[in-house]
Amino acid sequence: MEHIISQLLHEYEHGKVTRRQLIRTLALTATAASTVGTAEAAPANAVSINHVSMQVADYTKTRDFYAGLFGMKVSDDDGKTQCRLTFGDNILIPRNATSRPGGKIGVDHIAYTLANWDTNKSVKPAVEAELKRRGLTIRVTEGSFHVQDPDGFEVQMGGKKQ
Repeated sequence: MEHIISQLLHEYEHGKVTRRQLIRTLALTATAASTVGTAEAAPANAVSINHVSMQVADYTKTRDFYAGLFGMKVSDDDGKTQCRLTFGDNILIPRNATSRPGGKIGVDHIAYTLANWDTNKSVKPAVEAELKRRGLTIRVTEGSFHVQDPDGFEVQMGGKKQ
C-alpha cells in the first residue's frame, strides 16, 4: 500500500492527478485498509491512514473548498494557519505553506495509526527499536514518530490521536 501512496503523491506533485483525485483515492485506500482488520504482526503494523497534512497557499480557501464541495466537517481551526477537515474516519489538515520552515505547496506528510499504539505500552519502544535497527532518523512529536521513507517523504506514525 505504501508504494501505491508514494506513486500517487508523485503523480500529484507532478500535476498528473488533481487534488480532488488525490483525496478521493486516499479516502478509498483508507477505507479498503480499514476493512482488512487489525491483526497483530510487526511492531509497526499500520491499521489506517490517520491524516494527510497538506501545505497550501491559503488554508481558508482550501478549507472552504473541501467543506463546501464534500461536506467535510471543520474543526480545530486556529483562524490563522490551519484547521482539520474530517470525513468519516479520515482527516485532511491544510496548513499555510508559509507557516512552516521550508514549507512548499504539496502533501507534507501522511500519518498512520499503528495497531495497539494507545493500548499496549510495549508497542512504542518496539517500533522505536525497529526504526533504529533500520538506521532511520526519528523525530518525536507529541507521542508520535516521524521518519523519511526511501524517497524522502515524511511518514508519521502513532496512535489514534496524532
